[in-house]
Amino acid sequence: MAEQYFVKGQLNQMIFQNQQTQFSIASISVEDTDLELDEQELVVKGHFPALTHGNDYIFYGQMQTHPKFGEQLSVFTYEKELPKTEDSLVKYLSSDLFYGIGQKTAKKIVDTLGINAVDDILRDESKLDEVIGVKSETKKQFIADLRLHQGFEQVTVELAKYGVGLQLARKLYEAYAERTIQQLQDNPYDFVFHVDGFGFQRADEIAQFLGIKDDHPTRVQAGILHVLDEEASNGHVYTELAHLIERLNQLLFQGQTIEDEESLLDHLNHLVEESLVVLENQRLYLPQLYFAEEGVASQLTRLLETEEETSYDESELLATIGEIEEQEGIAYGEEQYEAVKKALDHKVMLLTGGPGTGKTTVVKGILHCYETLFQKNKPKRQSDFILAAPTGRAAKRLTESTGLKAKTIHSLLGWSGEEEFEFNGSNQLSGKMIIVDEFSMVDIWLANRLLKAVPTDMKVIFVGDEDQLPSVGPGQVLADLLTSEAVPVCRLQEIYRQKNDSYIVKLAHDIKHDQLPEQSVGKKADFNFIDTSSDHAIDTIEQIVTKALDKGYTMRDIQVLAPMYRTKVGIHELNQSLQHIFNPKMEKKREIEHFQSIFRTGDKVIQLVNQPEKDVFNGDIGEIIAVKYAKEAESKKDELIIDFEGLEVSYTRQDFNQIMLAYAISIHKSQGSEFPIVILPIVRPFKRMLVKNLIYTAVTRGKSSLIICGHYDIFLEGLQKGDAFKRQTTLVERIHAFHGTTTELVSTDATNLDHMEVDEKEEFSPYDFM
Repeated sequence: MAEQYFVKGQLNQMIFQNQQTQFSIASISVEDTDLELDEQELVVKGHFPALTHGNDYIFYGQMQTHPKFGEQLSVFTYEKELPKTEDSLVKYLSSDLFYGIGQKTAKKIVDTLGINAVDDILRDESKLDEVIGVKSETKKQFIADLRLHQGFEQVTVELAKYGVGLQLARKLYEAYAERTIQQLQDNPYDFVFHVDGFGFQRADEIAQFLGIKDDHPTRVQAGILHVLDEEASNGHVYTELAHLIERLNQLLFQGQTIEDEESLLDHLNHLVEESLVVLENQRLYLPQLYFAEEGVASQLTRLLETEEETSYDESELLATIGEIEEQEGIAYGEEQYEAVKKALDHKVMLLTGGPGTGKTTVVKGILHCYETLFQKNKPKRQSDFILAAPTGRAAKRLTESTGLKAKTIHSLLGWSGEEEFEFNGSNQLSGKMIIVDEFSMVDIWLANRLLKAVPTDMKVIFVGDEDQLPSVGPGQVLADLLTSEAVPVCRLQEIYRQKNDSYIVKLAHDIKHDQLPEQSVGKKADFNFIDTSSDHAIDTIEQIVTKALDKGYTMRDIQVLAPMYRTKVGIHELNQSLQHIFNPKMEKKREIEHFQSIFRTGDKVIQLVNQPEKDVFNGDIGEIIAVKYAKEAESKKDELIIDFEGLEVSYTRQDFNQIMLAYAISIHKSQGSEFPIVILPIVRPFKRMLVKNLIYTAVTRGKSSLIICGHYDIFLEGLQKGDAFKRQTTLVERIHAFHGTTTELVSTDATNLDHMEVDEKEEFSPYDFM
């Protein structure tokens, strides 16, 4: 390992700084060092905040020689010495580090409390009350800023002893504040589940430094939770015990067989007793997923057991359908008519079908017929019908197609961003019928929350395409409900939407039924397959986009979809390339750098996480309409203002990781959306990710035009991989025998789980571990 040195000195000049990542380069006037230097000036670089003039800093790191700029100190950690004179302390307190403290206020603080003002305030906050003329809000903010900066610097120095650099130290401090070091010493594995970028391997390295043995209970139990968390992130609700042991052997003991398997079972039983794991019939579950499955089975049983008889004259139904046909200028097929009738006759129904089979037509028929046949002589009310979808774009499409307001499921249930929902089992929704579109996207946790909020006297219609990708979150609720055969199902198979002989619709159904030609498909009115190599794929996509823009299409009309973020044709590379075409740099156009991305006024961006307090959700696409720099923003921070379909939301730098450019997005993120033009690269670097339902989902996003560019053999090969990622779920079993489920442990000393109440434990959230 290269030798570490220290350098003490003051700032000459900040050469460079990225405010988001805190990567900085500075020129230092050296006062003391254990290096042999020809000059008393040295360049230091690393992840540290902007330095201020007049302060003494001590940097620790390794010397590196840059081919162009010569010798530099690569900083691993640093510490700042507090100013030693009253003048320098005034400069420090009036710097940008402390919001609302100008030079006049800083001088008051120093004049009143002296050179030890900082230490005195940190020891006793009431000391600041001795300073006359400082507003209470200013005092509160100043103390918070002081603790943040001083506390963080102390923590970074201590974390450096454990091999944690400045960038990760900042994340740890944001999560744990002053408790960071104590938590690290008590249980470094806790960071794995609560700090992004802190992996199990890093926790292991720190644990070894602390002397924690390989078979220590803390390590083994954290390993179990880590494996279950990874399996859940891959969509699995449970993990087989044998698979867990195999994974643990690899993770904890480098593939060697665990000699004492009874000890492992003891660790499992401990996690069970602590309600951190559920072990049932050789299967292991995170509690929030176990109780979500139990909840879905229970709530579904509640609804199905109260099946009500509906009374109407079928001639009236035929007459009502005739009215719709006349108004809409369409003709209902036999499948569609039966779907409407089944929805009216049953409490719960699943409506599934591919593109062009008329799911929207059926939904409109259900709404109109229910209102006509069962709401006679009653005023029409939006509240009688609840329409929902998993994403904002899917909800918007449902609104446009039905004329009734649709919401995202999270908005409908009044999600606060924590575990609490306004509508739940105790405070249920009100209305006559709920229709949930794009139900294939709903994971087991959200399905449970939704069903709990549905009252017993409400009709439920789930609409989705069973051949699309399953939910991003754990489970495969739509597929499992279809498999269970417990819920009435209507499968639409006849293709009605064949305007202009749409080849996109035909291709989707050919994929669905495994009917594809062996040779590449020729150019059609709404489809083209362009043969291109991986090296030229981006150039080809750029040419397609340029031509589309020249024909009058906009960035909202054109969407590039890809299955992977990395690789040379991945989403990140595509976005950087396409930004130059859709929204090039201009002298008067404002922009902000964030990591390796640039956000510019006019950019198309996508929301990556749910933010219910802002009413924006994962998958929502918007446009940056304003960039505000810190000096002019009320928050005194750089800001982006993003327009999401009329909703304007402000983001400061700390929120920038919630968005990314959206000229290219993942196929998963595109679910629930349609775009006039879809461009889909199918190239060799994507080979391992390409499977039938992924390609099918991408193809069905194209509304008017679909262009695939890449290799036809890779395209065909992907379509032949149908069950490559089969998910482990037990929802079908629970629906079939909900009241007969028993819980067993695999150890003779196992603790019985009968004491665990489903209703009490259901408040677990997947975000506790994920």
